[in-house]
Amino acid sequence: MSKADTDLVLITGSSGRLGTAAAQALMAAGHLVRGFDLRPGLPLSHFIQGNLSQPELLQEAVQGVSTLIHLAATPDDVEGPEGFLGDLVPNNIIGLYHVLEAARTSGVRRVILASSGQVNWRQQYHGALPITTQDPVTPRHWYAATKMFMESAGFSYAQNCGATVIAIRLGWCPRRGQADDFLRNETAQDLYFSPGDAGRFFQRTVEADVPQGFHLLYATSRPIRRPIFDILPAQALLGWKPMDQWPTGAEDAPGVS
Repeated sequence: MSKADTDLVLITGSSGRLGTAAAQALMAAGHLVRGFDLRPGLPLSHFIQGNLSQPELLQEAVQGVSTLIHLAATPDDVEGPEGFLGDLVPNNIIGLYHVLEAARTSGVRRVILASSGQVNWRQQYHGALPITTQDPVTPRHWYAATKMFMESAGFSYAQNCGATVIAIRLGWCPRRGQADDFLRNETAQDLYFSPGDAGRFFQRTVEADVPQGFHLLYATSRPIRRPIFDILPAQALLGWKPMDQWPTGAEDAPGVS
C-alpha cells in the first residue's frame, strides 16, 4: 500500500478556489481528502460542514489526519471597523487558534498555512525585486496583519510541537470576476497563481520530504515579465516547478474557456 493510500489530508476552506485545486490534485494522486467548509464543494472522501468558530467540529475534523492544509479565512480586507472585528478577527485570528489547537491536541505532524503576498505589499511596487523571505514585511493593511499573526503562530506550533509547518505567502489565484484587475495591472499578472500550479504546489507540500521545523515560502506561477517573489526556495524544498502563466486557468480571462 502506498503512502498516498494511508495518509489522510484535511483541507479547511475545501470548497474555495485554492481548496478545490488542492483537493483535486491530491485525490488524483491517490490521497484521502477530508474537507471542512461552510458549504460542500467537490465530492471528497469525507466532508464536515462548519465554520472556524466551532471548535468541536474542528476537533472532529482533525481526527486521524496526517497533514492539515489550512486555507479557510476571510480572504481580504473588509471595509470599516466592523469588518475587522466582525470578520477578520473571528475567522483569521480566533479561527486560526481553534484550528491549531485542534491540530495540536490530535498530534497533527504537518501543517500547511496559507499566508499572503500582501505582507510585502509595498515592496511589490516600490522595492527591490524579487522579494525574499529575509526582506522586511511591508503589510498592506489589517488582512495582511492577520497573516503575519498566522506565520508567528505557525512558527510557535513547529517549535512547541516538534512538527513540520510550511507557511506560504501565496500569489493571486483570482476568483471569478477579478480578471479585469489583472488586465489593468501588470504586477498582478506576474503574481498570478493558476489553479493548476496551486494544486500541484499543495500536493508537493503533502508529499515532499520536508525537515521538521518552520518553513516560510513564496509561491506563484511563472511571471510574464519579471519575478515579484523569489519562488526558488519553494522549488528546492518541495521539488515543485510552476508550469503556467497568466491567463492559463483563469475562469473569466479573455480567451480562456
